[in-house]
Amino acid sequence: MNNTATGSCTLTDQDRMEDLLAQEKYLIDGYSTFIPEAACPELRQVLCDNLNGCFNNQYAVFDKMSQLGWYPTKSAPQADIDEAMQKSAQLRQQLG
Repeated sequence: MNNTATGSCTLTDQDRMEDLLAQEKYLIDGYSTFIPEAACPELRQVLCDNLNGCFNNQYAVFDKMSQLGWYPTKSAPQADIDEAMQKSAQLRQQLG
């Protein structure tokens, strides 16, 4: 965010994208709370559809930010991926 001599703020494209990403995360959090408590099947379906839209929007914003170098990520070593998959499978067995 750039402050000018007049005291106003100018948002950069990166600022806007970061705000969009934060808002999508906020919406996803809200939908994730409300959906399990929706007693009306029609409302539950609308909320689920909206949640899926938020997932798609969040990915689109993340992907664009990543392409522009505004959201750097690292690739995980295969050993770490294998370990995470093994732990997940063990947890599913314990819960299943």
